[in-house]
Amino acid sequence: MCGIVGIHNLSQNPPLEPAQLNAMLGMIRHRGPDQYGTYIFQDEQSGLAMGSTRLSIIDLSGGQQPIGNEEGTAWIVFNGEIYNYVELRPVLEQLGHQFQTDSDTEVILHAYEEYGPDCVNHLNGQFAFAIWDERKRRLFIARDRPGIRPVYYAVRDGVLFFASEMKAFFADGRVQPEIDPVALDQIFTFWSPIQPRTIFKDVFTLPPGHHMLVENGRIHITPYWQPTFPPAGTENGSRLTLDEAAQQLRELLIDATQIRLRADVPVGAYLSGGLDSSSTAALVHHYTGNRLETFSIAFTDAAYDESEYQWQMAKHLGTHHNLITCSHEDIGRVFPHVIWHTETPIMRTSPAPLYLLSDLVHSHNFKVVLTGEGADEFLGGYNIFKEAKIRRFWARQPESVLRPSLLHKLYPYISGLQNDAYLRKFFGQGLGNVESPDYSHAIRWHNNGRTKRVFLPELCTAVPDVSPLDQIKLPDGFSEWSGLAQAQYLEITIFLAEYLLNSQGDRMGMAHSVEGRFPFLDHRVIEFAAQLPPQYKLRGLDEKHILKRAMRDLLPDEIWNRPKRPYRAPIHKSFFPDGKPMDWVAEVMSPAKVEDAGCFLPDAVQALAKKVERFGQLGETDDMTLAGVLSTQLVYQQFIADFRTAAPIDPAHDDIKLVDRRLLVAA
Repeated sequence: MCGIVGIHNLSQNPPLEPAQLNAMLGMIRHRGPDQYGTYIFQDEQSGLAMGSTRLSIIDLSGGQQPIGNEEGTAWIVFNGEIYNYVELRPVLEQLGHQFQTDSDTEVILHAYEEYGPDCVNHLNGQFAFAIWDERKRRLFIARDRPGIRPVYYAVRDGVLFFASEMKAFFADGRVQPEIDPVALDQIFTFWSPIQPRTIFKDVFTLPPGHHMLVENGRIHITPYWQPTFPPAGTENGSRLTLDEAAQQLRELLIDATQIRLRADVPVGAYLSGGLDSSSTAALVHHYTGNRLETFSIAFTDAAYDESEYQWQMAKHLGTHHNLITCSHEDIGRVFPHVIWHTETPIMRTSPAPLYLLSDLVHSHNFKVVLTGEGADEFLGGYNIFKEAKIRRFWARQPESVLRPSLLHKLYPYISGLQNDAYLRKFFGQGLGNVESPDYSHAIRWHNNGRTKRVFLPELCTAVPDVSPLDQIKLPDGFSEWSGLAQAQYLEITIFLAEYLLNSQGDRMGMAHSVEGRFPFLDHRVIEFAAQLPPQYKLRGLDEKHILKRAMRDLLPDEIWNRPKRPYRAPIHKSFFPDGKPMDWVAEVMSPAKVEDAGCFLPDAVQALAKKVERFGQLGETDDMTLAGVLSTQLVYQQFIADFRTAAPIDPAHDDIKLVDRRLLVAA
């Protein structure tokens, strides 16, 4: 695991210097503190500089980047892991490629030489990499299929900047961050910007499953993969019985887990106490020789704590288990650090405990952990999927009293939804619009709109008046998919990559130099799951039924048969312990600071704070509003009002590999 940065001259060719890369790499030192590398190419035609911070996991002695081919005419910097590099290498060697290292990084480079941009379709892994082809003066950047590893880019004055984190090219000074009102509106609606937007104007993310080709000063971004589902009733998996499909899923997960243990350092695992992380840990225990060390979060607030199940699973597997207990004050204390790493506003505090958890992992000298992300999205685990199914059932008899009562069990942590009249009104919105593409998510998006009551009128006028659905590009054939498939697609493409895998995943792990690996996000598992009939995933209201069937003989009954409990963390209690705001909270919510940022109504923000102080609690919408306001204020403070650069990497103290190709290659 690493971080990457780069500068590419598109329409002009100003001099490139190692100091530029050193400054950028200093900003993301946390991603890979073991080694560094810089590469510079410049001639009369073109200029390219790129660099790497390395968290050494595979080929510890030989994998330092940048890595070149045999002739030194193609070079790569890489963030991520390629799990099938062991199988790819002999194939490439038979085709005449010669290897100088034992790293997975070099496998990508030779695969690019052999297959060109199509190399991505040969890779099983999580990746964001950049390859510079000196002969063709061509830059190739790619991101993995589901978007586990991020890469961002911006163009200023004929220069392309790219990096694993945006703060890296902010350090250059030519990219000045400015909050994008449209992206902020999307975050308060969808919980994340719609790709390729980021919170910063004219700074973009390369979407999952896309690659970028830069040649002759032109940038071409192309999708090579996206989640797709068959038309309803034609799922290929229907040729399999449920038991046969469960067995195939188990076999795929066994292999996906085994290859994610490939490392020259120890690999641990997270245990949340739920089905998904318990499944990955159980697969390691039963199908490998690894002695597993596990890590988990406990909460002092019993409403969020699952430590009873974490210890039960650890005891069942005989793992050496490590636990950190997280209080309200802990979440509030680290939240500014969390936002420095997410680089975006968030509507939840859930990343904060994971920030603390990765610190625990790092303190135990682990660099790699397996986690269970992806199972809910691809195997039908979320309550929103059940909600949509119940509402469709209810819509067939809108006057029924019994049918909507099924919704009571879905959200026990939202007190208002336990009232029958309120529940019917809340979930009855658009009840009959069952053919609408956003049927599963429309209520959530509509109600999230109430969080925008704190927006300045000027911000609102800067946002086009379009519906949430009009902001989303749906694939061909979407209308033919099952209702569950449509809901899965929206959750995968909006929530998974840019929030769950980014703000809550990559950024929280890499803040402490910890890499997460995700067996459920192996593309073979994803593609198999997509072909399964909906009833194999959501059987009645039993979520992830096929996974339970596949794993139940490896897990205690209390784990595999346990109802889904969403991972959440407290919000207002974390920022207002004992009913009073933390010092930093009071500061960023002050009228002067709110006015400076220019996003929210100072009076509305003050009213929100007083509501917490007076009543000691907030409802779900106000909680999200509070998290959104505080995180936006921190983004403004940290990246715009008072952006501070880190110390650059230093050849006198850091292990840096410098490849300087300026003027060495004929034009």
